[in-house]
Amino acid sequence: MTAVFDNEVVTAARVRYLRVPGLAGEIALLTLDNGNDHTRPSTFGPGGLASLDVALDEIAAHTPAPAAIAVTGKPFVFAVGADLSGVPSITSADDAREIAETGHRVFRRLKDSTIPTFAFVNGAALGGGLELALHCHHRTIATTAVVAFPEAFLGLVPGWGGTQLLPNLIGIDPAVTVIVENALAQNKVTPGPKAAQLGIADVLFEPADFLERSLEWAVGVLTGDVTVSRPEVDRSGWDDAIARARAIVAGRTRNASPGALRTVELLDLARNGVDGEAFTTGTAAEDQALADLLMSDELRASLYSFDLVNKRAKRPAGAPDKGLARKVTKVGVVGAGLMASQLALLFVRRLEVPVVLTDIDQARVDKGVGYVHTQLEELAARGRLSSDRLNRLRGLVTGALDKAAFADADLVIEAVFEEMSVKQQVLAEVEAAVSAECVLATNTSALSVSGMASKLEHPERVVGLHFFNPVAVLPLLEVVRAERTDDATLATAFAVGKGLKKSCVLVADAPAFVVNRLLTRFLGEVTASVEQGTPVAVADRALDPLGLPMTPFELLTLVGPPVALHVAERMHEAFPDRFAVGAGLRRMVELGKSSVYSEPGVVDPELEGIGYGTPTHPAPLTAQQVCERAVEALAQEIRLMLDEGVVQAVQDIDLCMILGAGWPFWLGGISAYLDRAGVSEKVTGSRFLPRGVASLPA
Repeated sequence: MTAVFDNEVVTAARVRYLRVPGLAGEIALLTLDNGNDHTRPSTFGPGGLASLDVALDEIAAHTPAPAAIAVTGKPFVFAVGADLSGVPSITSADDAREIAETGHRVFRRLKDSTIPTFAFVNGAALGGGLELALHCHHRTIATTAVVAFPEAFLGLVPGWGGTQLLPNLIGIDPAVTVIVENALAQNKVTPGPKAAQLGIADVLFEPADFLERSLEWAVGVLTGDVTVSRPEVDRSGWDDAIARARAIVAGRTRNASPGALRTVELLDLARNGVDGEAFTTGTAAEDQALADLLMSDELRASLYSFDLVNKRAKRPAGAPDKGLARKVTKVGVVGAGLMASQLALLFVRRLEVPVVLTDIDQARVDKGVGYVHTQLEELAARGRLSSDRLNRLRGLVTGALDKAAFADADLVIEAVFEEMSVKQQVLAEVEAAVSAECVLATNTSALSVSGMASKLEHPERVVGLHFFNPVAVLPLLEVVRAERTDDATLATAFAVGKGLKKSCVLVADAPAFVVNRLLTRFLGEVTASVEQGTPVAVADRALDPLGLPMTPFELLTLVGPPVALHVAERMHEAFPDRFAVGAGLRRMVELGKSSVYSEPGVVDPELEGIGYGTPTHPAPLTAQQVCERAVEALAQEIRLMLDEGVVQAVQDIDLCMILGAGWPFWLGGISAYLDRAGVSEKVTGSRFLPRGVASLPA
């Protein structure tokens, strides 16, 4: 093997020969371990594959031959797949194909072994790690382990046997769920118990004595005392499952992700089975797919996104020294509506501190507290909370009418009506009730945090914490530094965000911050095209080539026309030359409409004549023209935001759009896409990122 990865942290395959009671021969135990780097899970680059290959050679030469070969991982990790950090080292199609073929050849030694092979999945088994386990004849799994195939999410395919082995083990429909649906649902993982239920693993053990129990079970299999029963794969529903996979890819990527499309093709090919020549044909197709995708801009862009989410998000640029953060032992929430109640639920679940909600009357308070209690009970019913933890968390959530209940709170966040005077009054009332050290936060989506703080005695304690709806799902938290926010307040905000398991990005107190500003500009261009004569159907599908998770009008429905109108009005006040407020959006809010459609594909008749049906001044654009206008507007807005210092760097804008707006990984962040498409230079005269970042070297 000639391909090498620069600075590869090699995962070594270390062999031990174990004598186990009840078994005449030895078990050769292979442990995958990347050395003393405990912060990094084990991965496979060329060096790791070579080490596994050598270990299997050693076992093959061992005398007497072992009774079985078992593979396990270092504590808490089995293996998490290919070493993606080495992909930039792949500079030719030949190197890409060699990586693909080597993984297949080495892993297949376990599948084709005449000696029984076992995978003891003690921890995370993702991508190539799961493929290694699938090549073994038998699998045990720990209750605390997770498995997943993230490749389609990253613009790749499970290319070391996964697309062929999994559907022929558990059936095509559940395989579509694991490989396609879960991957495109923000990389959803499958817990160990569910993996065992699906048949990915043969048996489930607790982690405390996982290795011992796995060895005992393996002995039972070898001696015939344990029978492994697997249902025969039903092939009658293959076409239906593949149709479902294609529908998922179309719905979530608009068929714009090469990796997702190739994944479905490979799953379809797996219907021929995994015996002999059929498996060789299937893995050869995986080799070709990997060779193509590893040399694509989409894959390089995806790795740029991956780096942002896994590195930059964990070390927020511009955040003050975390040692300045104050301890938060109680949280207050002003408001008890849906957003406020979601915030209360998040705080009590993640921080496990007392949370008190207030509102203007008891009925609203009771409704907010009731919502949190109900959500906790539903989590317990799904097995996500123990009964003891349920009771503890329920007891931590209370309500009050008097803001005196915040007297001993360390952080109070308001989530009331988006009106400056209302928020100023609320914060003044809270300031009068809390200690001098209490942090005051706002969840405003567009208003000036500095303006809210301007009438307080201590404006330095005010910070913006802009969460995204649904609060429990979207990982982004925009941390807004107002004009007078001090470092201790800001450090506390970042510490709280981390405790809430959110990815925090520091943003300046600029109109609508980052995500809402860009989405409002984006949507504004689309709706403007409709109001000048472009059919809704054309405008709504115009951005499909970008592969966004929702069409513009689907996004409008999710955000809610009232919120969209509020942000649009604020942006029009700030930048009237670039942000308009359309008559159609105003009319939707006046009529209480949540969508431009009365039924799928049919524009609501009540919106006819105001731009969403029969425009008064027809000047229709083509879909391509709508898309060009929208992306050029984004390029202009991003350049202006950078000039204004809204964020530390363009990477923070990319991170915000990936985590807060679902911008696809394989596009590599919004700036990377605009660079690659030539839009950045056309609109602003220069690229946002250096050449070779998020794309193949020029």
